[in-house]
Amino acid sequence: MAPTTKMAVEMKREASPNVGKRAYVTFLAGNQDYWMGVVGLAKGLRKVKSAYPLVVAILPDVPEEHRQILVAQGCIVREIEPVVPPENQVGYAMAYYVINYSKLRIWEFVEYEKMIYLDGDIQVFGNIDHLFDSPSGYLYAVRDCFCEGSWSKTPQYKIGYCQQSPEKVTWPVDSLGPPPPAYFNAGMLVFEPSLVTYEDILQVVKVTAPTSFAEQDFLNMYFRDIYKPIPTTYNLVLAMLWRHPEHVDLDQINVVHYCAKGSKPWRFAGAEEHMDREDIKMLVKKWWEIYEDSSLDYKNFVETESKLNPIIAALASKESAGDGLTNLAPSAA
Repeated sequence: MAPTTKMAVEMKREASPNVGKRAYVTFLAGNQDYWMGVVGLAKGLRKVKSAYPLVVAILPDVPEEHRQILVAQGCIVREIEPVVPPENQVGYAMAYYVINYSKLRIWEFVEYEKMIYLDGDIQVFGNIDHLFDSPSGYLYAVRDCFCEGSWSKTPQYKIGYCQQSPEKVTWPVDSLGPPPPAYFNAGMLVFEPSLVTYEDILQVVKVTAPTSFAEQDFLNMYFRDIYKPIPTTYNLVLAMLWRHPEHVDLDQINVVHYCAKGSKPWRFAGAEEHMDREDIKMLVKKWWEIYEDSSLDYKNFVETESKLNPIIAALASKESAGDGLTNLAPSAA
């Protein structure tokens, strides 16, 4: 007798070696200072007691010095090749966005059943491991805000419409047709790696004309039928502080995305627009407190935790036998 659908699914899950394997993942390119953001993220995940490792997908142009820093901070380093989109037809909102297409490679990381992607300019201030338990078959992310000048070419910006506060300006159906579908910020994603999806993504991107927000527009198009919105607490884009303050309670925010101009903590000078706000200064200070906390450095953290938990000590000993960057996989970020 053939198994029922539910039984077949369970049998497939039991047979899969990747069931239950989870990890956070971020992306790093170039030889500039973005590695500092990744180090801060790794230490932030440790501070909130995440149970899962941080994988860093890096391009070949990341120097060896930066790779070793990441390994020393307990990261799993995975080199990937760039993804080059078709010749641009429209121009990007930001010139450097073109490199972000390479983030699409993370769907190839099929040694993990489920992953949470976080940009390198994100910090985690609350444990979000529970998001790994979200029902499978969907892509989860936080809705974006359309109110900043980088959206100036869009009809949303031109009429003052934003999906964060749709009651303020009603979408003009008569003149513009149906309202645009829910649109997410791609700085934080809960997704399931898949070689079938990965190979299809690479084929589709080859024939999809690039648009202003590069891979973020592409991901919104590609996953529009399975996208599930999640609350702002999982990806607070800083513009929300001055665009939609009624929707923000900083005491409830788990993830902060330092994506506003001038807000990168490791470059912060407070000179750009909005950067003199006290809430911004406070969030930058909180990032630095984590980054500079030596107790959160991977070696120090493992030593401290090992004294409290012999299982961690055994895992750390096992990891020390690794023979390459990709083998230095920590038991937690």
